[in-house]
Amino acid sequence: MLCLSSLRFYGESMPFGKESYESAETLGYLTSTQALADYAVLIRSLKQNLSAEASPVVVFGGSYGGMLAAWFRLKYPHIAIGALASSAPILEFDTITPWSSFYDAVSEDYKDESMNCFEVIKESWNELMAVAARKGGMLELSKTFRACKSLQSVYSVHDWLWTAFVYTAMVDYPTAADFLMPLPAYPIKEMCRIIDGFPQGESKLTKVFSAANLYYNYSGNKSCFDIENGTDPHGLHGWDWQACTEMVMPMTCSNESMFPSSSYDYNEFGDECMAKYGVRPRPHWITTEYGGNRIDAVLKRFGSNIIFSNGMRDPWSRGGVLRNISSSIIALVTEKGAHHLDLRFATKDDPKWLLEQRKQEIDIIQSWID
Repeated sequence: MLCLSSLRFYGESMPFGKESYESAETLGYLTSTQALADYAVLIRSLKQNLSAEASPVVVFGGSYGGMLAAWFRLKYPHIAIGALASSAPILEFDTITPWSSFYDAVSEDYKDESMNCFEVIKESWNELMAVAARKGGMLELSKTFRACKSLQSVYSVHDWLWTAFVYTAMVDYPTAADFLMPLPAYPIKEMCRIIDGFPQGESKLTKVFSAANLYYNYSGNKSCFDIENGTDPHGLHGWDWQACTEMVMPMTCSNESMFPSSSYDYNEFGDECMAKYGVRPRPHWITTEYGGNRIDAVLKRFGSNIIFSNGMRDPWSRGGVLRNISSSIIALVTEKGAHHLDLRFATKDDPKWLLEQRKQEIDIIQSWID
């Protein structure tokens, strides 16, 4: 069994060392098709070197790795007998999934915990812009958000808050974890408890800062935050490139969202990518290469042995496969699951429904092998 996690241009897999992100010439080797080919060559080599030619291979992956796992099974069925694709948003392309679904799902997570919490976050964006616009406003924001250096742009604060609320929704796990940041169990519940615990009359910015502090400083060891010109703690430089080339996932914010409403324009996005990398996206390449439109009818004809697992607390689930396609292409959906929770290390506090999901996955995979 192979886990598709150590991907080219991520973690320590840097084909050009420190220069891997330097230019489009080096980044041009960062594509999903190249990554899949890496695994195909690796698996064949391992089987030959280990004298294991007859051994079945099942591929596993979560998030981008989950997408690769599903696509690997479709592209290389002679190499892998099956795939477990966890939190794999393979339908987040073109117009297959409503463009507002991701941020609507994030918003629902907070609304489910507390309507007041949802409304405070929703209204905080206007308050943020209003404070920034008045005389001395940026200095005031620097103090409110405990910035290590005086803030120059209100959009740095905007993005800092945005990241905290979105990523917390992704990792709203039922147990304490440190996947993106060290966080307690059910961190959205804890964020909303912080917001709801303030007395009436406290500013919304103080409330949302305190909630975001849970994400960035749960350990309590930070006295200030490098909000501007910070590092890339989640290693997303590679994903920025992929989003500007092939992984084009249109997203908008609806009026029902807790984020400011926004639209999406392919041309404007292409201009941004051209300015940043000197390339323009291929917005429909993923569905051309791997499919996605009418996936029920298409995969029913030729696909087999794929488990699509999704937790509905994870906003990426909205772009995932949420219904069984055939007797061997199965969707396992958990109401309280979060981002590839089933692939995380087991803990003594794992809820019963998670244990049952993992057992179900094992049983299905065992049937493929048998």
